[in-house]
Amino acid sequence: MKLNIFILLLFAITGTAQETNYTSEALSINSFIDGTLLKPKNNNQHVLAIIINDYGPTDRNGNQNLLKNNALKKLSENLTQNHIATFRYDKRIVKQIQKGNVDKNIMFDDFITDAVSVVTYFKAQNTYSKIYIIGHGQGSLVGMIASNKGVDGFISLAGSGKSIDKVIIDQIQRMDSALVEDTKKAFKSLKNGKTTTNYPIALGSIFDADVQPFMINWMQYNPEEIIHTLDMPILIINGTKDLQVSIDEAKLLKEASKNSEIKIIENMNHILFIIEGNDLENSKSYNESFRKISDELVSTIINFINK
Repeated sequence: MKLNIFILLLFAITGTAQETNYTSEALSINSFIDGTLLKPKNNNQHVLAIIINDYGPTDRNGNQNLLKNNALKKLSENLTQNHIATFRYDKRIVKQIQKGNVDKNIMFDDFITDAVSVVTYFKAQNTYSKIYIIGHGQGSLVGMIASNKGVDGFISLAGSGKSIDKVIIDQIQRMDSALVEDTKKAFKSLKNGKTTTNYPIALGSIFDADVQPFMINWMQYNPEEIIHTLDMPILIINGTKDLQVSIDEAKLLKEASKNSEIKIIENMNHILFIIEGNDLENSKSYNESFRKISDELVSTIINFINK
């Protein structure tokens, strides 16, 4: 009898430990946007954070095919456990891939349209007294532009301070400086709105004919110029172990915005994990969903939103 009581108590304790203080709802904003809304239980704060994800076919959880880390899911859950509602959504190309009907003419502007649609949807619901945008990686630039549609604050996570052509040129400079001049010439053509076949063969994935229209569209946006126009509280966050976006990029954004504050998190990488080891550990972490995201990141965002 005592053993049975102990087992029942154990299950009761386990159930309590695993209980969450929020509800989860699958939500379709329109035919392009499917996402997950997490809402705190018994909460009168009524603050929403919209999370916009990074480059490529990235889903609402921060994952791509063969790369599962659940970083944005963990961020969302952590924020909502702390009384901040969150909405995160799949990029439209994820749904297209799942249905086997990928639009080859997709543009960077489509991601902006989707982000604006999400903001417009929640503003029309009139449920939340404050709405914030959190943009991760490429989503930082998308979020900056969408923030002009009347949100209350913007948070950049690992967002670049330069236009995409300058980012790529900097990367090529570090990888193989012999390719830099030809890369600049190719981007000059794209900047003038003209596609080109004159580019380094080694950079075919960047300058593929199907990619060039998207790149022409994307490179017209300068993050420094856009963030300068935002008249709202802004938080810029980057990690010292980010292999994709250096802390110098965060500093460029900070210098461009009079309304911003900056937080550099020691040893945090691009997908928000703390990395104590070398670049190999860092790269492997992109497919290690068992890791937890930075506690300092979560507390920094919560404190910013709750000001």
